[in-house]
Amino acid sequence: MSQTFHGSFVAMVTPFRNGKVDGAKLKELVEFHIANGTDGLIPCGTTGEAPSLSHDEHHKVVELVVEAARGRIKVVPGTGSYSTSDAIEMTKHAERAGAAGALVVNPYYNKPTQEGLYRHFRAVAESVAIPILVYNIQSRTAVNVETATLARLVRDVKNIVGVKEASGSLDQMSQVIAACGPDFSVLSGDDNITLPLLAIGGSGVVSVIANIVPRETADLVHAALEGDWKRARDLHYRLFPLARAAFLETNPIPIKEMMAMAGMLEPEFRLPMCRMSDANREKLRDIIKPYGLIK
Repeated sequence: MSQTFHGSFVAMVTPFRNGKVDGAKLKELVEFHIANGTDGLIPCGTTGEAPSLSHDEHHKVVELVVEAARGRIKVVPGTGSYSTSDAIEMTKHAERAGAAGALVVNPYYNKPTQEGLYRHFRAVAESVAIPILVYNIQSRTAVNVETATLARLVRDVKNIVGVKEASGSLDQMSQVIAACGPDFSVLSGDDNITLPLLAIGGSGVVSVIANIVPRETADLVHAALEGDWKRARDLHYRLFPLARAAFLETNPIPIKEMMAMAGMLEPEFRLPMCRMSDANREKLRDIIKPYGLIK
């Protein structure tokens, strides 16, 4: 496969302890993913509560993950912002830190036009040499990167090599795959539609549930990419309840609660994220109990 990014990438949580980034725990999580077959690490994204990190903390997380990875696994941090200049600064920092690429989300809150989106992504990508993944998530940003805009970027900017598609629309994903060509990576931004996307030519997933079931998530993706559709389908249905449970409340609340139940980290969040309601926590506990994850 000639695509720059393919396989199972984890949208890493950011562990906190007593209000600060827990660097030791972050390094443990890197080792956990390397040991369990994850193909790439994506710190400082939505699941990593990136908007709640200061710039210094963002830099620290990127540096810690790259340092812990030691070239054994790709590190592609989220470096997007509603401010183009901030996105450029964070993307340049990721490049200096040794990241394998950067994930750049739609600029949120501003609601730019398609021309504004094009200019934003082009400016960020052309500020560095590392490959760029566009992160298209209208539900979080109020704007959709339309396929024509994405295709224009791919044509004009050599290091825009893929997209994390979190539109939830297989129709749009089909359009993107058709318009952007076989070397362009299209990664699912939603665990529940990873298999359908792979079936139409997608490249992999940026997974939330891989935070707790990395081996099975990677096995699903690899099975599909290798044409073992029965195994991929079996794993899809095994993981489907977890994929749904991960959105009982706003991500990353459920996945951090799952990881806390599994003894992997403290259930600590940055406001405006907060602990899950008691009722939903009990629902979550019942859902994950059959997986043998609860300590």
